[in-house]
Amino acid sequence: MLILLYKYFNVYFYTISYISYRAIFSLLTSFFINLYIGPIFIYFFKKIQTYQTIRHNGPKTHYLKNKVPTMGGLFIIFSIMFSVLLYCDLSNNYIWYVVSILLGYGFIGFVDDYKKLKYQNSQGLTVLCKYFLLSILALGIIYIIYINNKTLFFTELNIPFCKKNIQINYLYILLSYFIIVGTSNAVNLTDGLDGLAIMPVIFLSCGFTLISLLSLDIKNSEYLNVSYIKNAGELSILCTAIIGSGLGFLWFNNYPAKIFMGDVGSLSLGGSLGIIAILLHQELLLIIMGGVFIFETISVILQVISFKIRRKRIFKMAPIHHHYELKGILEPTIIVRFWIISLILLLISLISLKVC
Repeated sequence: MLILLYKYFNVYFYTISYISYRAIFSLLTSFFINLYIGPIFIYFFKKIQTYQTIRHNGPKTHYLKNKVPTMGGLFIIFSIMFSVLLYCDLSNNYIWYVVSILLGYGFIGFVDDYKKLKYQNSQGLTVLCKYFLLSILALGIIYIIYINNKTLFFTELNIPFCKKNIQINYLYILLSYFIIVGTSNAVNLTDGLDGLAIMPVIFLSCGFTLISLLSLDIKNSEYLNVSYIKNAGELSILCTAIIGSGLGFLWFNNYPAKIFMGDVGSLSLGGSLGIIAILLHQELLLIIMGGVFIFETISVILQVISFKIRRKRIFKMAPIHHHYELKGILEPTIIVRFWIISLILLLISLISLKVC
């Protein structure tokens, strides 16, 4: 919206033309919106009793959380969208690709959360139905990107720690699909402790903010292992909106949590990070930066495979953060240690842009 004011009244709104200004304003706006509307949402959700459904086979300490409201992802999405509509150049297609995933996956997560609340169980949508809906939306967005921006697809894949890139042609479509759907589910699996998932999401968004700004300059792209992508800088504003909204949500989600994000938050945020990684051509870097999410997902996969083949479990419970809980490690300790690991992985990822 404000960028339109600049186009018509550029004398008075010249600072709005700078991406750095808009990125900072976007972060602050989404942060303070969440601080303001957070208590309103919490009060409303408690009033209508949208309490978190606790797994019957989960850690016993989680039964203390059965009166904590869920679906806090709704005000995360609201604050992100408010900043995006206010500060982003809405003529930029990249913004609408991410927004489509944010809102679409948010809606799927909302339906999943609603079914859990309605039937008072932790099942929600069936696995097949959820993956079908996520897949249809992901493939639809990938197809639209290909039709409108063919230069984004069938290109080289950036290899971290090396300036050698590989051509994967049509496999890029398959990779894009797994990145979007996989990241959304990985964040969803990680969201099991107070504040555990939102901080790595913030760190990832910080990394993508920097990369999107670097991708604007062709000299930077040649010097670093970053693709030069015209107009990708607008993604930095969306990323800072996620950062600000995440920090605002963490204000209420830190231990002991006053609200949980639910699937409406985890699926939408995860999917958004996935599509941003694709648009910036940093699919493999996402795997490194999001190592915590990958670690959690692998723990679930290994647990399922081991139980089906050997009838034995590798971990006391999966995802692995529950394993550490059952080993007697305090929840705040697990959360902060995962945050530290996530920060270290972010720094390693940023170093990889130059170590070539």
